Amino acid sequence: MKNYLNFETDVKNLENELEKLKDPYNQEGLSEVDTKNISKVQNEIDDKLKEIYSNLNPWQTTQVARHEDRPKAKFFIDNLFEDFIPLSGDRFYGEDKSIIGGFGKFNNNSILVLGQEKGDNLDSRIERNFGMMRPEGYRKSIRLMKLADKFNIPIVSFIDTPGAYPGVGAEERGQAEAIAKSIECCMELSVPTISIIIGEGGSGGAIALASSNKVLMLQNSIYSVISPEGCATILWRDPKKTLEASTAMKLSSNDLLNLNIIDEIIPEPIGGAHRDKDLILDNVRSSIKKNLDFFSTMDKNEIINHRKNKFLSIGRNKGFTKTTDLEKLSMEKGLLQKLVKNQKIIYLVSAIILFLSFIIILL
Repeated sequence: MKNYLNFETDVKNLENELEKLKDPYNQEGLSEVDTKNISKVQNEIDDKLKEIYSNLNPWQTTQVARHEDRPKAKFFIDNLFEDFIPLSGDRFYGEDKSIIGGFGKFNNNSILVLGQEKGDNLDSRIERNFGMMRPEGYRKSIRLMKLADKFNIPIVSFIDTPGAYPGVGAEERGQAEAIAKSIECCMELSVPTISIIIGEGGSGGAIALASSNKVLMLQNSIYSVISPEGCATILWRDPKKTLEASTAMKLSSNDLLNLNIIDEIIPEPIGGAHRDKDLILDNVRSSIKKNLDFFSTMDKNEIINHRKNKFLSIGRNKGFTKTTDLEKLSMEKGLLQKLVKNQKIIYLVSAIILFLSFIIILL
């Protein structure tokens, strides 16, 4: 049974009509397939999908990104990588099933694959915690990324999470610290890293794995610091104002590409990635290959500098600063920093403070 979004009612009606035409024995008086009408209705469906999906507003895009039938990380891992061997545990606390991690082959080359997995049905969604990672998930990712870095193996991560898990147990085990350490690890890696946002890219839970050389997005995915519902509740005091919130947040792939937050948009089939999974597989495979080839001639320092400059350039020439030379970007040194550079001044100031303290004691 297909799942339809609330703005796809016309498509649902047409597809129901198409199913009846393809099975004429459900209708009285018909004994053969009406190919002419089938072709006509199929064309109407295609036209309607093009009309709808070429004019999606940000909230509708959010709904598509959360679609139940949308391909998940496990689907991409199973179909894009050969000889995949999953690895478990963070070596501190336990296993987090919301993140799949392991080594496999892509075009006969070794690769580390990480994927935030939401699950496909109720049981698997509960098991995967709806894609919300706990601290042990981030620490497992750190362990695997360091292992890949040691053996010079590129990293590809699939991002699909509403955010990091905010439960009491997760906070007690250091959720914020684990996210921060994961971001730090990503920025220090000397191997190429590619992150692909395939559904939701929610806040720190996503950026903990998406601090990469290349950040790619499927056309109808989203990437934001908070959910539209959360933003609407905070700013408008009304969780129903999701359209206004999602528009203001600029969470769509086109908005983020214009802001230089991401590097590439991977096109989806008309109607979303769930309508033609073979096509989206081909598109993602081509994009991964192209981006891995981009780094094939770079040495370790060039890869690190590429990642550093990518994130330093975010916001530049967008009204924050006029500086474009990233090598000159630095914080203005304060008086204390300047003093620290000069050891003679430090010794002099220390001697004066010691002398004054001695005088005060005597008095």
